[in-house]
Order: sequence, then structure tokens, then C-alpha cells
Amino acid sequence: MKKILVGALTVTGAFIAAVYGGDWILLRIRITRNSGYGSVTVRQYYAINEKNNRTEYVYGSTEDETCVNSLFGHEGLLPCWYLRRHPDRQVKI
Repeated sequence: MKKILVGALTVTGAFIAAVYGGDWILLRIRITRNSGYGSVTVRQYYAINEKNNRTEYVYGSTEDETCVNSLFGHEGLLPCWYLRRHPDRQVKI
């Protein structure tokens, strides 16, 4: 039973590493063709905690954020598909 579990974990880890590596290679190819990066407009809002245990939300400005056109985040940037689904950025004060 222990051998089966270790084998299953090894295969799963190898699969995840292969998918991540393939995604990174595809991103490198897209960067050379100038389609690796994208831009999404993100709206910032501030969550201000008040004394009476309520939260006040104040919407700020919008700004364009650079993202990568890939399945996973690379180079410290979020994937564009994620930013398009979550265009609001909360800042807690």
C-alpha cells in the first residue's frame, strides 16, 4: 500500500512539473513573438475598518496591470485569465 501511494505521488508530481514546464516554454515562445504579455484594467478599492466593527469601502482609481498570457503566473506576474475574472484589488487599511 505504501509503494502505491509513493508511486502515485511521484507520478502526480512529475505531471505537475511537466505541465508547468510546458507552460513556461510556451510563454517563452509567445514572448519572442510579442504576444506573451497582456494588460488588464484593475480597479482598486480600500477596505477601511471602523471602530464599530464595520467596514467602509472607498473606491479608488483604475490602472492597467501587466499580466502574462499563460496558465500559471510567471516572472512575478499574474496570469491574464485570472486578472480578467478578478478585476478588483482590495487594499486593507
